[in-house]
Amino acid sequence: MGLFDFAKDAGKSIDTHLNMAQEVQKLGLDVEDLDVKFEDGTVKVGGAVKTQEDREKVILALGNVSGVGRVDDSLDVGDGADEAVFYMVKPGDSLSKIAKVHYGNAMKYPEIFEANKPMLSDPNKIYPGQVLRIPKL
Repeated sequence: MGLFDFAKDAGKSIDTHLNMAQEVQKLGLDVEDLDVKFEDGTVKVGGAVKTQEDREKVILALGNVSGVGRVDDSLDVGDGADEAVFYMVKPGDSLSKIAKVHYGNAMKYPEIFEANKPMLSDPNKIYPGQVLRIPKL
């Protein structure tokens, strides 16, 4: 549970009032009793997920939307796995640059790409302001 900040002026364009829950479902993220509310740039999300990874992906799917500046998460998590680091992409970043900083090896970029599927469909299509999961290896 917690508050997560995002770049409000970056991200996917959707009708945030109507399609937030649909965005989570469209990505195939498994959430029981999904409850999503959007107000004044903040998304409040509740429900239950099986894993910490699922929780983080739901937060990112909702936060990386244009108009969203914060996600207030109250998801119940089934496992007690370690949390990943959230990283906001800066101009000039690539997954290999991010991997070099976080893992000490630029060739570990597929780990970051895989950790951010299905939100990422191409490792070359990241943008400044986007928030990514950087899991522990």
